[in-house]
Order: sequence, then C-alpha cells, then structure tokens
Amino acid sequence: MNVSLNIYQTLAAATAVYYVGVLLRLKVPFLRKYCIPAPVVGGILFAILNDILYVNGIWTYEQDTIMQNVCMMLFFTSIGYTASISLIKKGGMLVAKMAVLTALLIVCQNLIGIFFSHLFGLNPLMGLATGSIPMVGGHGTSGSFGPVLEGVGLDNATTIAFAAATFGLVGGSLLGGPTGERLVRKFTLASSANEERLDPANSTEEIHKLEQAARKEKQTIEEEKRAGQSINNLRFMNALAHLLLAMGLGTVVSQLFVSVGLVFPGYIGSMLVAAIIRNVADYTHSYKVYQRESEVLGNLGLTIFLSCALMSLKLWQLTDLAIPMIVMLLSQVIFIALFTNFVLFRVMGHNYEAAVMAAGTCGFGLGATPNAIANMSVMVERFGPAPTAFFVIPLVGALIVDFVNSSILTVLINLLA
Repeated sequence: MNVSLNIYQTLAAATAVYYVGVLLRLKVPFLRKYCIPAPVVGGILFAILNDILYVNGIWTYEQDTIMQNVCMMLFFTSIGYTASISLIKKGGMLVAKMAVLTALLIVCQNLIGIFFSHLFGLNPLMGLATGSIPMVGGHGTSGSFGPVLEGVGLDNATTIAFAAATFGLVGGSLLGGPTGERLVRKFTLASSANEERLDPANSTEEIHKLEQAARKEKQTIEEEKRAGQSINNLRFMNALAHLLLAMGLGTVVSQLFVSVGLVFPGYIGSMLVAAIIRNVADYTHSYKVYQRESEVLGNLGLTIFLSCALMSLKLWQLTDLAIPMIVMLLSQVIFIALFTNFVLFRVMGHNYEAAVMAAGTCGFGLGATPNAIANMSVMVERFGPAPTAFFVIPLVGALIVDFVNSSILTVLINLLA
C-alpha cells in the first residue's frame, strides 16, 4: 500500500503526531525529565511505526514538504530576529568569553566527528552529521543542514543527524547534573548570590548588568499588562510582517551567496536580514520590536517543522552505520565532559557560577537550551541561586549559538564538499 499525503493532509498528520507527543510527555516522566520536546516524541514514534511497516512490506509513506520548509524558514528567521547587539553587549565579558568557548566547542565537535569518519572510512561529512549539527544545533539544525549534506554527497544525512540529536538530548541531560555536582564538591563551592551584603571588591559588572536587565524586563512586562497587550492581534501581525519581510529579502541574499559558489541552508539569508531589521530598530527607534510575538511564531513554526521532518525519517537506512555512530556519539559525550570540567569551568571563573554554567553547557552542547536550563535548575535547587549563569547561558544559547554554529558549518561544508 502506498500512502502519499498532500500539503493539507501532511499538516493534519503532523498536528496529530504532535499531540501524541504531548500526551506521552504527560504520561511518561522520563520524557519530561530529559526535556524531550513533544514533536520529537511523536515524530520518532511515527518514524518507528513507519520503519516497521516498511520493512515488513505493508506500506510506503510519502508526504508533502512545502509547509515543512516554510515552517523551518519561519523558525530560523525568528532566531535571527532575536540577535540584538545591544542586548548581547549587556552581558559584558562573561558573555564574550562564553561565546568564544562555544565557538571552540563547535569546532572541536566537528573535528572529532571528521576524525572518526576517516577512522571508519566514511564520508567526512558524516563527522558534521554527528558533530555540531545535532549536538549544539539540535533537531532544528539537523532538519535544516541534513538536506544540505545530502545535496553534497552524504546519503541519509538527515536521518543520521536526527538520530544523533535525539541521543544528545538524553546524553546532555544525564551528564549535566553529575558534572556540576562534581565541581561543587571537589572545589567546595557555594552560592553567594543570596547573601544580603555583597563585598564590592567581589561584585562584578556582569551581575549589576543582570540586575538592571531584570528590572527593565520586569518593567516592560508590567507596562504591557497595564496596556492590555498580553495578546494583541496587531502586534502579532507586525511581528509576522517583520519575519515575512526578512524571509523574502533573505532569499535574495541567499541567492547572492549561492552565485559565488557557497553551500549552506537557505535560511541563512533570512536570519541575516532579520538580525538587521532587529538592530536597526534597536539603534534608530524608528519602529518597534516584537520579540515575544516573534518567538511565539517561531516556536509554532519549529513545532510543525519538527513533526513533519521526523515523520519522514527512514530509520532502516541506519542499520549499516550503527557501530560507527555509537562510537562517534559516545566520543562527543566524553569530549563535552572533559571540555566543561577542564576548560570552561576554569575560563568562566572557577567558582560556583562557573560550575552551574558547566552543567548548563552539557545541556546545550549535546542537546538544546531547555536542557541547559533544566540542568542548571537542578543545581540551584540543591546548592543555591546562580543568577549570572542563568543570564549568560540562555543569552548565549538563544542569541549566539545558532549564528556561530551555522557560520562554522558553512565554512566546513564548503571545505569538505
């Protein structure tokens, strides 16, 4: 039996798959504990079912990809819209250090993957499909860069990357807590953020900036509540207009890059244009920024995109790569453990905040920013507040990682392709 869905049927199926994931997350504590998103849960379950039915000759499944691509573009454009230079500057030196360390982490992940690809006699692009694409990038980047890798010669790259990203979500959550706890106990660290009196000699500029940013954010929320703007059609329309404008102009930018021989996902141009739209607004104040609405629209796009992308996985294609993939993914876990313990912890201050950041980095270095937040939340519940870590890690994870990762991957793909 051949099942082929049109665009509307695909959207309906993706919606059903998403809510299956929502239901399973409510029923299965393991899925909530390791921050596995509902579209990933439902999508992988569907992919497993599809695999069983295909291998037994019961059906073949195909679906429309138009809305999947549109939603992917919408999500990554919304990421570009969050890239506020003025907001990044508020993070000061700690954010700059974390950004450099993240870039180093991304490069090392890909070099490790490329090394093992050569060791197993595989296409070197396999190293990227098990490197920073699924590790730092997660399922979103896997779904966007997978087809790019397939286009330049790596068969089944999307399936490989999605499988690695799922492994990373669990691995990052399992590793983060023990890493942070080990550092706290080994170096007898303690939280100082809840002390009523803070020695001026030990206070940092970053903490003052954090407090100012928190006050400003609180003031903005209160103003919006007073104005009755918690849900506002016009604001959502304006946010959507910014994103659609960036998506349209971004295709022109992407075409310019392609014309000079570069290979990269189509969303790069849209991310750049969205970042320009955001920062022009920040510096000129000639029009408003709608970041919250943009994030909601982007998350909706990500939900549909992931559901569609995971539904189309062909897991039977991974049989011959099982052993190499296990070795390559375990090597990524070992690396992130060494990196956070012996590099990141020391560079970020060798203190309690740095230990919490190390736990968080295990989360987004192998999984996603929500995993980082979950890891750090466990730390602060047990050992005390870490306001600087909760400022730096989400800021880097939300505003910097995707840009840096995409840039590095674009360079590596063009060198290896």
